[in-house]
Amino acid sequence: MLTPRDDGRLHLTQAVVVEGKYDKIKVSAVIDAVIIVTNGFGIYKNKQTQELIRLYAKTCGIVILTDSDTAGARIRGHIKSIVPEGKVISLYVPEIFGKERRKSAPSKEGKLGVEGMSVQVIRETFERAGLLSSDIDEREKLTRQDFYELGLSGAPESRERRRNLCILLGLPEGLSAPALLDAVNALYDREKFFTILKERDSLG
Repeated sequence: MLTPRDDGRLHLTQAVVVEGKYDKIKVSAVIDAVIIVTNGFGIYKNKQTQELIRLYAKTCGIVILTDSDTAGARIRGHIKSIVPEGKVISLYVPEIFGKERRKSAPSKEGKLGVEGMSVQVIRETFERAGLLSSDIDEREKLTRQDFYELGLSGAPESRERRRNLCILLGLPEGLSAPALLDAVNALYDREKFFTILKERDSLG
C-alpha cells in the first residue's frame, strides 16, 4: 500500500527489491520503504539476501523493480524462483534509450536503468501499480536510539547481540544494524518487540 507523506514521498508497506545502490538512491527519493539491493547478479550467490527477500515476501510482500533490459529480466526471474510463498509484485520502468550521467557509455542494450529514470517516472510507476491507499501504518516503530540502548549497535559486542536477535526472531544471521532495524519494524510494532525480548529473557 502507498500513502503520501509530509515530505512528499510515498509510504509503502511492502519491501522493494532493486539491483544496485544507485537504484536505491533514486527510489528512496520517491518512497519511504525497506529497499533491498541485489547487487546485480550477486543475488544468485548471496544466501542472506535471498533469505531476507523470502522473509519480506511472506510477511509484508515484496515489489520487484529491476531494469528493463535482459539482465534485469533475468534477475527478476531469479528472485521469483527463490520465493516459494508470499506476495510478489512486479513493477516495470519504461524502455527509454540513453545513458546515465555517472556512466561513460550507455549500457549494452542502450537502455536507461532504474537509476536513469526521472523521479516523476519512478513515482508514476508506483502510483499506476494500484498500490495507493489512504491507510497509513501507524504502528510505533523502534529507532536507532533504541538499538543503541539495547547494545545492538555502537558497542564491541553489538554484532554478536544482533546475531542472537536474528536467531531469536528467525531472521538471517549477520544482518547489519540498519537492515535488522528495518526487518524488526516490518515484522513487529514496538510493544510486541519488547514483549518478545522480555519473554525470551536476553540477547546474550
